[in-house]
Amino acid sequence: MNQKVVYICSAELIRQCNRLPTMLNRASMVQDLINSYEVLSPEKFLVVKSLDATEDELKSFHSSAYIDFLKKVNDLEDFDEFEEEQLEYGLAYDCPILERSYDLVKVIAGGTVSAAKLLAREKCKVAINWFGGWHHAQRDSAGGFCYVNDIVIAIQELSRTFERVLYVDLDIHHGDGVQNAFEYSNKILTLSFHKKSPGFYPGTGDLHDVGSAKGKYYSLNVPMLDGVGHGSYLKIFDKVFHSVLTSFKPKCIVVQCGADGLSGDPVGECNLTLKTIGECTERVLKSDLPILFVGGGGYNFANTARLWVYLTSLIGGVSLHEDIPDNSEYFTEYGPTYELYIDASLQKDQNTDAYIASVTSTIESCCSFIS
Repeated sequence: MNQKVVYICSAELIRQCNRLPTMLNRASMVQDLINSYEVLSPEKFLVVKSLDATEDELKSFHSSAYIDFLKKVNDLEDFDEFEEEQLEYGLAYDCPILERSYDLVKVIAGGTVSAAKLLAREKCKVAINWFGGWHHAQRDSAGGFCYVNDIVIAIQELSRTFERVLYVDLDIHHGDGVQNAFEYSNKILTLSFHKKSPGFYPGTGDLHDVGSAKGKYYSLNVPMLDGVGHGSYLKIFDKVFHSVLTSFKPKCIVVQCGADGLSGDPVGECNLTLKTIGECTERVLKSDLPILFVGGGGYNFANTARLWVYLTSLIGGVSLHEDIPDNSEYFTEYGPTYELYIDASLQKDQNTDAYIASVTSTIESCCSFIS
């Protein structure tokens, strides 16, 4: 097995991610900062070009009707005659239909599937695809800015080799699409840490939502209250992750590292720092299992780039200096500090010790039923 960390990247993968309506050019900004820091040293990383997902791979999760529709309209510029289908397939509102949508989904899904195949074939122990992590897409529809659920397709690929796969979702939004895909499975355990607040998308992920039938207790949710910060998040993560790891005994882990829980994110409105997600990442790495890291949300693009370059350095064991490199194409976006690290705000953390104890106790109770 190659001990280098595989880093998935290609010009086409970045180009397609750049045209997502809510994330215009975010992918370029992320890759630019990683390049500016020169993190991807050949001694530590193996940069691998992603391959497009095949139609069969897309349909291994998504319905044939949804994928066939994307193919049918792929070459069109005017979608007026397909208004009914757009609504049916979630291609409106937060996921407006795009030109060449089929090209987009096969490229985006292909990045994460490429990483999964390398892990499954033991070509590496750890793989990264920051341009994946689209956890809201459902079997037959887009949703939540996500046109394809690359994570589900990749987990299905991994499950052919690894008997039990643990999915850990650190995005501030509930990983509903992934949970729904594996709700009835006792071979895939989904563990989502997210904010649960009235009106906060997608509104799912209740503490007592634990899966169904033979998959009962294999869907675990850790809902956090407004203002979650470094201390409370890690207190919850440490206890819950340890309980799940020891009870489920996974053979492989997939981690979604959404950046929208960071302080300063206009959508997440929470109070995490780079070191919060960094310490969670280090705890996952200590499991010494095959691990796939993917991206996710993040609507303060500068902070999203900060987080993923920082996590790349932790995963690869590379040191970074605190000053943002001034050769970055997007250098002015990192003002006024022009530093890597971000500070927490003075936002009040509503997650009391009593609430944390209640949540962790419930999850630990669920873990006692896992075999």
